[in-house]
Amino acid sequence: MKHPTHSTHSMHPKQMKQGTRPTRPQQRTRPTHPTQLRVRIDLDKLYAARLHAARARPYLATALFALHVVPSRRVPTMAVDRYWRCYASPVFVDRTPVEELAGVWVHEVSHLLRDHHGRSDRVARERGLTGPAERLRMNIAADCEINDDVFGDGLVRPEGAVDPDFLRLPEGQLMEDYLRQFRLGRLTESLAWLDCGSGADGLEREWDLGPDGAAGLSDQERDAVRLRVARGINAAPGSAPKGWRRWAEQVFHPPQPWRELLGAAVRSATSSGGAGEDYTYGRPSRRSAGTPGVVLPSLRRRPPRVAVVVDTSGSVSDAELGSALLEVAAIARAVGGRRDLVSVVPCDAAAGLAHSLCREEGIELVGGGGTDLRTGFAKALAGRPAPDAVVVLTDGQTPWPDTRPACRTVVGLFPRERAGGSSDEDDPDYVPDAPPDWARVVVIESGPGGSG
Repeated sequence: MKHPTHSTHSMHPKQMKQGTRPTRPQQRTRPTHPTQLRVRIDLDKLYAARLHAARARPYLATALFALHVVPSRRVPTMAVDRYWRCYASPVFVDRTPVEELAGVWVHEVSHLLRDHHGRSDRVARERGLTGPAERLRMNIAADCEINDDVFGDGLVRPEGAVDPDFLRLPEGQLMEDYLRQFRLGRLTESLAWLDCGSGADGLEREWDLGPDGAAGLSDQERDAVRLRVARGINAAPGSAPKGWRRWAEQVFHPPQPWRELLGAAVRSATSSGGAGEDYTYGRPSRRSAGTPGVVLPSLRRRPPRVAVVVDTSGSVSDAELGSALLEVAAIARAVGGRRDLVSVVPCDAAAGLAHSLCREEGIELVGGGGTDLRTGFAKALAGRPAPDAVVVLTDGQTPWPDTRPACRTVVGLFPRERAGGSSDEDDPDYVPDAPPDWARVVVIESGPGGSG
């Protein structure tokens, strides 16, 4: 931009009137972001609350002190963005006791640790959810995931905190699960004020400083904070609630190339011709226009259903059963996060009850006897509606069905390296038969502590 000329500078000193001073050239400055305007806030009280939160939840201390405070009058209470800035309302800080502020600190940092902004973006893309109303619904669902076990034991429940009981929903579920179980209406009209920021639902706010603003964390720094918190929880698991232990296990478990292969195999099985498709008269076929008087159904794509058969026989170690539960969670993500469409069938010589995946921690992998996964196949295929794919997690020491199932089959195989060729499963030199040709096989390598 061209600067304006200033004639005062071109005047000779003798031409100036006595007692006058040359005017300074006007300087153009960048407009200040609204949240960068100087706002008076009781930082001593806010930081005292953060210290109280860190003492009550020491495994979250690294994350709590990684947050950068930005005072803002536009924020209803406290809110976070995806770059780990915490926006705080001075009025809210003044009127809220330190003990309640400590609970708000833990609540807000929980949104970031659990990647609610990234998960909300994925859900919005997959389900076509747009607009502030749907993002408010995601914020409420994310709060339910956090608030069912975050308070107590030194943390006072803040006024207005939303939990599953408020929506008459069960505890222990994830944001994606709660999101399917309620709609905005009379029950939630009192929550219109709720706003935990873009760090909770992914929708940018007018007060956000954005990626180029001051004191934001980079992707690498955010990942490092999550890893340190997860490491602290795994080091002393008894100090954290079940929801945090489950989160830490998923964060700390190292990525494996076979997990990507297994996810790709499941996606391929559920997207094959005929899988997840059905005819419906809800939307007539476009070909009906060429057949007057006849209404033809259209082919509708429906979410695929997956049945997971887990080998719980005595030849499968506890470490491998733990890996199997991780694979079940990965399978749910491979089919778009629809945990309600994934069922688990534990099986040794007989198949157990099929479990829904909506509450992963409630799945009991009971077994320990011999192995005959044919009963597991029968149980999985007998489900109604029938699955579009069957995933089997096993060491392979089992008889296989004689005929190919009606749906695609993926086998996650815990490897066994044996010498010799005995046919007796109790013999240490036993070598199991390879899975049938009609199954897609992915070898699952054992991680730390595994037995493969």
